[in-house]
Amino acid sequence: MEIRHHGIAVSPGVAIGPAFVIDTEGVRITHQTVAADHVSGEVSRLRKAFEVAATEARENRQRITALHGPAIGNIFAAQGSVFEDPGFREQIENLVRSQCYSAEYAVSRVIREFVRRLEESALRSVAEQHRAEVRRRAKDFIDIERQILVLLQGENTEPFGELTAPVIVLATDLLPSETADFSPRTVHAFATESGGATSHTAILAGALEIPAVVGLGRFLSDVSGGDMVIVDGEEGILIINPDESTLARYEEKRNVERSRADRYDSLRDKPSATSDGTPIRLLGNIELAQEAAHCLERGADGVGLYRTEFLYLNKTSDPTEEEHFEAYRSVVQTLGPTRPVVIRTLDLGADKFSSVTDAVGVEKNPFLGLRSVRLCLRKLDLFKTQLRAILRVGLLGKVRVMFPMISTVDELRQCKTLLNEVKEDLEDEGIPFKRDLSVGTMIEVPSAAILSDILAREVDFFSIGTNDLIQYTLAADRNNENVAHLYNPTDPAVLRLIKRVVEAAEKEQIEVNVCGEMSGEPLYAPLLVGLGLRQLSVTPRKVPEIKRVIRQLRVDEAKRLADQALSMDTARQVGSFLRDQLRRILPEAAD
Repeated sequence: MEIRHHGIAVSPGVAIGPAFVIDTEGVRITHQTVAADHVSGEVSRLRKAFEVAATEARENRQRITALHGPAIGNIFAAQGSVFEDPGFREQIENLVRSQCYSAEYAVSRVIREFVRRLEESALRSVAEQHRAEVRRRAKDFIDIERQILVLLQGENTEPFGELTAPVIVLATDLLPSETADFSPRTVHAFATESGGATSHTAILAGALEIPAVVGLGRFLSDVSGGDMVIVDGEEGILIINPDESTLARYEEKRNVERSRADRYDSLRDKPSATSDGTPIRLLGNIELAQEAAHCLERGADGVGLYRTEFLYLNKTSDPTEEEHFEAYRSVVQTLGPTRPVVIRTLDLGADKFSSVTDAVGVEKNPFLGLRSVRLCLRKLDLFKTQLRAILRVGLLGKVRVMFPMISTVDELRQCKTLLNEVKEDLEDEGIPFKRDLSVGTMIEVPSAAILSDILAREVDFFSIGTNDLIQYTLAADRNNENVAHLYNPTDPAVLRLIKRVVEAAEKEQIEVNVCGEMSGEPLYAPLLVGLGLRQLSVTPRKVPEIKRVIRQLRVDEAKRLADQALSMDTARQVGSFLRDQLRRILPEAAD
């Protein structure tokens, strides 16, 4: 039966393929069916796994009862009765025989159906005590599934690197460090129950250029590993077990997308300028060094945001100065000596963790805690290591350094002082470095936007990080699907802050860029140009699409649009207005 779930679209595209389910226990099912001549072997594997599980349950009951009493020990007695239930085992074996299902997939299908029915029963119940008991039973079945799958597989994990065929990853949630292990060759998309539009996991999906949907709510009980699923990264839809008509419709949609991508690619070598001749520089946002090549392929003018924290993830120790240097050198050499590369210093904390943040300890509110530049100013050795590498690589190209999460003038001045100290150290050691390295700051905290007239006198450029600026201005956690409706780029408060920053930059004659997700959406391109932005930094795959919109704009028209948007009272009014204007300017982009 076809099942649909709606969530938050975070990376465009359509993917169709088998599900690779990662539940909270980390057990994964890699294949759905087996050859007909392997069915008897699958049944034998099933019986052996159930026998072992029943034996372990009896032993656990005796051991736990001796330690904690019969009330706790009886939990394992209940599990043992399930493992020994001939009707339960026969139901699974019949699926293997009739459908040629793998043992793992048959177990998952039967148990997930039990769990689904239990959860439906809990929703129908009016008694809270009964609902709690039914949910507890559902969790017991998930634990039973995990135990059987572990016995069948011989282990409870399978690294993503060992995948050999394309899959679609489905999970409760994914850490950025887990997503960083995805290979677009084998992971064609992912969907999660939790998450927000601008979490770093979502951003990394864009970097890897794979479709992704997050914030779907509970759906893992509806799916088993190997089920056919569709991820629609445009509409934010996950479809489980699509019927034939749905499958045909999405295959056609995927073909249309590929055709559109080919058409956008024809813009690669054309100038990024409005129809009345005003240049609008388009740069790329990258997470990984290899993405620099994507920037060139899509016609970007350089890198406007190189996020460096992924150098720290999936590692047991912090990267050395040489590891930093080699990563930066790879990007600079790919882009050449004339294209800018803006390297953002470390922005760990909040939803990005490493050995560095593990040492800090758990914080009650990490987004308002020791993250980003605050962490760097606490761990000066860490900060200096990165700054040394940036100064050294500056000799190879048009490198700039940018400090994130600046909230006060003092913080920015501390960073600049430390940068000068590192220059002195390199000078004393006789190590060549870029002496006149351009320095910028991100504007992503409301206090920084309010102080932008002062900060503009301290730096060579601004970069507006709209993801955090929206989050902190509207007090809405960008990763919390429960307040996703409050997180809105078109809120008048956000637009007024952006306008204030642009005016401060113009007064001091410094460059100003937008590098958040807002800059990569065609809907907002006319607005940003009208607010005075002449530089946008976007995910590489978005460059042709944004260029297409820009080439249809006139600056005077964009200014009138921005002035009208600034006069409106609500985000809904602004959003509706912008959609109407984009349909007029470029109907294809609006659709």
